[in-house]
Amino acid sequence: MSSSINEIRNVAIIAHVDHGKTTLVDALLSQSGIFRDNEVVPTCVMDSNDLERERGITILSKNTAVTYKNTRINIIDTPGHADFGGEVERVLGMVDGCLLIVDANEGPMPQTRFVLKKALEKGLRPIVFVNKIDRPRVIPEIAIDKVLDLFLELGADDDQCDFPYLFGSGLSGFAKEEMESNSDNMMPLFESILRHVPPPSGRFEKASSITNYNFGLF
Repeated sequence: MSSSINEIRNVAIIAHVDHGKTTLVDALLSQSGIFRDNEVVPTCVMDSNDLERERGITILSKNTAVTYKNTRINIIDTPGHADFGGEVERVLGMVDGCLLIVDANEGPMPQTRFVLKKALEKGLRPIVFVNKIDRPRVIPEIAIDKVLDLFLELGADDDQCDFPYLFGSGLSGFAKEEMESNSDNMMPLFESILRHVPPPSGRFEKASSITNYNFGLF
């Protein structure tokens, strides 16, 4: 870790199968500048377990991290099924915010419901990322309306219902706050995380050697 890092953000990712969590994290890693120009950038970082890669699901929570503007952003995966409730509780107790990824065509799906409910109960205010907007015949604004309906159904408070949201594509590597805007990078999502996710409470001691990129478990 660079000695210039002076902030931390801990963010959990919530996503239904095939809504683009893996490609989004890959894009954040690729654009964060942690890889050398001649270094091969791996893919499917968050699905490092063989069974997860085969089935496209998250079973074990994993952490990876990127650095943006002297801030270390710890990105923590969450299982998407109630059968792994204990793991979900553990992860959500370690973060100060969460990123909800939804497909621009499908909106929020049942697999996100359990984890999102737990996140809202813990008082987290999600950032919503409407993914895959570069596909044909999508109406991303409808996905946002569906997310708001789900928040209300799950008992979100007024602040949580006033959630920040972005549009973009993890596969194409861009994010933007307005559909009419142009973007060719993930900087708006990085900025949203820094703006809307509070730093952890307590004292932070710089470690002498912490890798910025971690495939393993906590």
